[in-house]
Amino acid sequence: MNASLFLVAVSPVLLVLIFLVILRLPAVKAMPLSWLIHAGLAYVIWQVPLKQVAAASFEGLIIAGSVLWIIFGAVFLLNVLRSSGAIDTIRHFFINISPDRRVQVILVAWLFGAFLEGASGFGTPAAICAPLLVALGFPPLAAVVLALISNSFPVTYGSVGTTIFVGVAQGLQQGPDLAPIVANYLGNLPLSEYLHIVSAKSAMLNWLPGTFLPLLLSAMLTRFWGENKSWKEGLEIWRFALLSGFTFTTFSVLIAVFLGPEFPTLLGSMLALIVMVTLAKKGILLPKEPWFFHSSTPSQLITMKEPLKIPTWKALSPYLIATIILLLSRLRFLPFKEWLNIPQIGWSNILGTEISTQFAPLYSPGAIFTLTALLSVFLLGLRKKELGGALKTSATSLISSAIALGTAVPLVRIFINSGFNQLNLGSMPIELAASMASALGPVWPLFAPYVGSLGAFISGSATFSNLMFSLFQFGAAVENKLDPALINALQTVGAAVGNMICVVNVVAASSVVNLQGNEGKIIRFTILPSLLICLIVGILAMFLF
Repeated sequence: MNASLFLVAVSPVLLVLIFLVILRLPAVKAMPLSWLIHAGLAYVIWQVPLKQVAAASFEGLIIAGSVLWIIFGAVFLLNVLRSSGAIDTIRHFFINISPDRRVQVILVAWLFGAFLEGASGFGTPAAICAPLLVALGFPPLAAVVLALISNSFPVTYGSVGTTIFVGVAQGLQQGPDLAPIVANYLGNLPLSEYLHIVSAKSAMLNWLPGTFLPLLLSAMLTRFWGENKSWKEGLEIWRFALLSGFTFTTFSVLIAVFLGPEFPTLLGSMLALIVMVTLAKKGILLPKEPWFFHSSTPSQLITMKEPLKIPTWKALSPYLIATIILLLSRLRFLPFKEWLNIPQIGWSNILGTEISTQFAPLYSPGAIFTLTALLSVFLLGLRKKELGGALKTSATSLISSAIALGTAVPLVRIFINSGFNQLNLGSMPIELAASMASALGPVWPLFAPYVGSLGAFISGSATFSNLMFSLFQFGAAVENKLDPALINALQTVGAAVGNMICVVNVVAASSVVNLQGNEGKIIRFTILPSLLICLIVGILAMFLF
């Protein structure tokens, strides 16, 4: 690629960084501008036909609609809980486990978020955990940032292993069969066994940085949102924080090694949650003095004495119902997944191109959240007027998100579908990655996670990132005489870490806590941890594997 082509290929990243992070425009302005400029560059310089650009944009609109459906369901459920008074009870429940805000962020954002990721994935954890943290009294910005950073390592096995079973498995195929380079390398080794190896290596790469992540969450909480702006106050909970990271990552390694890619996040988080809630209730490994947001301390003590409108079991039951339905709908040995995927919304061969997209509205977490919200209306005794208010509030809150996502996702799809062009080039992500791999050679393990993270940043999904780059990463490994399973594992870990900075997730998470317009500020908080974690993982791969 020459310089102009390289700039076009990196323009989605550059435009988002310039408009959102540097110029600090809200996503509702930044993303339409980015889409228009990138579409023009793709047409004029990359020579992607206008029909292809338009088809990719329509595809992006349909995908954006599927994301908005998830956001609506999550917001609707939250508003039902808020209108009924159940949120007050949930706040009391977590305060009764521990009033310490550092403990709450570890239990809610890290472990409960990981459980939701293992069950459903695709943006669900941030959409639920961020508003739950706000309901507990966290500042909205802190809630979104900490929920996004937490939703990183667990994504490696998100949605009962979809990131591996769909992302990596299909990413290594060309058409219905394995790509020739993969088939030749694997020989008689079944793809399922190769995926098991990738899964185990991914868990091992996650182990060390994942153990320290809860401590980072606690330290960021006290440094950026505490009265004293102190790192030290966050580090004081080091024993509890490190154990919460250690239990989750260790359980995940054991499950990945012995059971495969489906349950490391789901079961690992469940087991760790049981252990850490038990310890927190007894005050084991916790500092003597709990840590509060200074302004919320008096009101917190008062609300704990108020009578509750909703019993604890009833207030928590909507989240339990949603989790159970999500889990039942995603287990492959049950028929529900197949049934719910029958109704499809989409467009095949858009505008006569090869671009097609479909999504199953009933299988989407949005449908499950909405169903749970409607069931909760009866369970929690919500009145008709309160239900109408919850619906209206949920719908109106989506307006700015619709504009941001309705241009962000089309930008991504133009980038991904740019392989059909008059210059006989591959797609922009493939050309970028190929240039990097040929230049970096033996030190490729240091950079492989960044490719995965870039894919998630652009596409909005670790699964999509794995679909885009797994075959490329495999080829780069073979070309440079590296272990393909290790490089594919670095891809999956990088893609998971990229979730904390991807525009789609940031817009979705900020929308559910009414923080639209602050997307650039959020990314400024999450980008450094994501880059640092990718570096750590790459170094581990270079020297320990």
